[in-house]
Amino acid sequence: MTSYSLGPLLHEGKAKRVFQTDQSDLVAVEFKDDATAFNALKKAQLAGKGALNCRISALLFELLERQGVPTHYLGIDGSNWMLVRPVQIVPVEVVIRNVAAGSLCKQLPIAAGAAMEPPLLDLYYKDDSLGDPFLSEARLERLGLLTPEQRQRLEELARQVNGVLRPFFASLEMELVDFKIELGFSASGELLLADEISPDTCRLWNTQVADASERILDKDRFRQDLGGVVEAYGEVCKRVQGACPEPRTYR
Repeated sequence: MTSYSLGPLLHEGKAKRVFQTDQSDLVAVEFKDDATAFNALKKAQLAGKGALNCRISALLFELLERQGVPTHYLGIDGSNWMLVRPVQIVPVEVVIRNVAAGSLCKQLPIAAGAAMEPPLLDLYYKDDSLGDPFLSEARLERLGLLTPEQRQRLEELARQVNGVLRPFFASLEMELVDFKIELGFSASGELLLADEISPDTCRLWNTQVADASERILDKDRFRQDLGGVVEAYGEVCKRVQGACPEPRTYR
């Protein structure tokens, strides 16, 4: 029997619902089956997607914890629910690019598939109404979103995450092309990795497959109308859980 009770809905995003609980230091996150792209202009319901993203995220959060990355994750409860520490989300999305793909190739004269060495780190202002614009150093300073020390820590954590996940996925015959993460401050002021890490937030390519479309194991299958989205997420889940201990259940 779980040791908490659900409270009111705090926030509903494109892929998750966040609920208050009867404990001040505990928040419950429900992973939905909703799929969205292009700032929610394209939408669909994909049965089983939420459970897969929840499990993949739990396994990866625990992997990162074992490597010293602080996260908001506490455990799972059932197939679609994750229990986490409450955090004040920093309205900055951090994107790490190991291989050129997607919007980067439309914005810069860089060929798709080009290796990014060292990996490119970009920051974006998290605001759907503005289209999540790119944050230059001057823009970040003007908005006053982070102190220089906080920004340094944010970037250190993002690179640490990449340093763990990239070789991990490579060992499972997947290439971590790029990914985005969100971070938040705990009540004590510690910066924690938050949100989720899943095929919704990562580009993953199957290194066993040469075809540029068939190798895609992430949300690009939905963006590009390739089909087989849940099957691709299921393949990622199968490989990840095959290399990790069972995720802990919150009690």
